[in-house]
Amino acid sequence: MKKGIFFGLVLAVMFLGACGTGNESQSEDKVIKVASQTTPMTDVVKVAADAVEDGWKIELVQVNDNIQYNELLNNKEVDANFAQHEPYMQRYNEEKSADLVALDKIYNAKVGFYSKEYTKIEDIPEGTKVALPNDVSNEGRALAILAEQGLIELKDGVGVNGTIKDITANPKNFEWLSVDLLNLAEAYNEPNVSLVYNYPTYIAKIGLKPDDALFLEKTIDDRFAISLVARKDNQDSEKINVLRKAMTSDKVKEFLENEHSDTLIPAF
Repeated sequence: MKKGIFFGLVLAVMFLGACGTGNESQSEDKVIKVASQTTPMTDVVKVAADAVEDGWKIELVQVNDNIQYNELLNNKEVDANFAQHEPYMQRYNEEKSADLVALDKIYNAKVGFYSKEYTKIEDIPEGTKVALPNDVSNEGRALAILAEQGLIELKDGVGVNGTIKDITANPKNFEWLSVDLLNLAEAYNEPNVSLVYNYPTYIAKIGLKPDDALFLEKTIDDRFAISLVARKDNQDSEKINVLRKAMTSDKVKEFLENEHSDTLIPAF
């Protein structure tokens, strides 16, 4: 009799343990991990977490550079990321033979050039240094903005895909300083640097906003909108569908319009 009771208790414990494991697994499956790098992207993920459907949880995985959020996604350590525009993602795909996919465009950042010494374009001296981002996608965008202002000319048809080699006219004989995007703000205070390209996110750390720019991008190209990115193998999953609804919710749009209208424009 005692032996029967003992085995009954063992079976009961095993059953309860199995149920517990199932609940934990189910709970874990409702967690959507999103990698992001800095504000306001990280803030958007947090707002989306408040707007997500009941029963789901959006978990922010914050990194400190412009590499890890794609590495984590490509290695299936997170479900999505929110930190980049599509051309930057495409460059990563080419370099890493990855299958990342840009989904929803969330906002367009107000980008442009800043100058510590000059308030008029015509006052920018000849032979001065111009600081550009050293990644191809952002370099092309920066050069297109300079061309918009008539400061340089580019080969016909290159648009935002140009490189320094595509410059056909440089009347002020600018020298080009290629700098990592995360370090461009520091170039603002470098001697003999008259123009620095930057995003509101990074220029804010030295107290500047788009209103302080010498000139901003005139023609907004939605390809450069900061976008939600997933993988080809999970882009149609339930998790990603739930995440997309939260990231394009009224709550997120109101946050962008009310808290960041000076630095960005909602893209949805």
